[in-house]
Amino acid sequence: MRWAQLTDRGLVRSLNEDSLCVSPEIGLFAVADGMGGHLAGEVASATALQMLEQDLGKRLQNGEFPQHALVNAVQGANRKIFELAGSNQQWAGMGTTLTACLKREEVIYIAQVGDSRAYLLREGRIAQLTEDHSLVRELVKNGGLTEEQALQHPQRNVLTRALGTAPSLTVDLYLHKVGPGDLLLLCTDGLTGHLRPEEIMFTVRTSPNLDTAARVLVDKALGAGGKDNITVILLEM
Repeated sequence: MRWAQLTDRGLVRSLNEDSLCVSPEIGLFAVADGMGGHLAGEVASATALQMLEQDLGKRLQNGEFPQHALVNAVQGANRKIFELAGSNQQWAGMGTTLTACLKREEVIYIAQVGDSRAYLLREGRIAQLTEDHSLVRELVKNGGLTEEQALQHPQRNVLTRALGTAPSLTVDLYLHKVGPGDLLLLCTDGLTGHLRPEEIMFTVRTSPNLDTAARVLVDKALGAGGKDNITVILLEM
């Protein structure tokens, strides 16, 4: 198993409120995109991934089924962020997205909250494995917007679900079988807001290694405006 990771503040934001987690010991790879007032987003995303890694590791050691352990650990991280937000006025209303992959042999479990994403790159094709929890996604599903309109919609960053905004949380869980040569991409919307899936696939296919691919993906997002923080994890199965 090989991987590359990279995060960048972007060209507009004064802080990087994205966080990432790479924990090959337990097979956990995750990205989070925080939101809130001054420093609150950074606190939310970092706390989510710290809590997730700690709790998930304990649950797996105790023999909990991987899919249950992952969802329960995400829900525990949600409660922690919600409690922190209530304990400090500066953190009121903070939250974070979370896209987390737990790899167990030939199976990956993906927990999803918010609009960060997971993609599977296989045999020259790219498929989005997760569904955004966002206002524009709901509008697209209901026929109110086209995919093209959604890309430019002024409320495209409005989330319908995030960690830390309520004491309880519904977590989407996906299960996929993977094999040699498959690549998993986890990223925040700082990447997907600028690059279409086909461009992501082309960049990865034409890069000599994962580190270069991650760097070029981030550079292309910066070259397209870099309006948000950008975080990328590429994982080769």
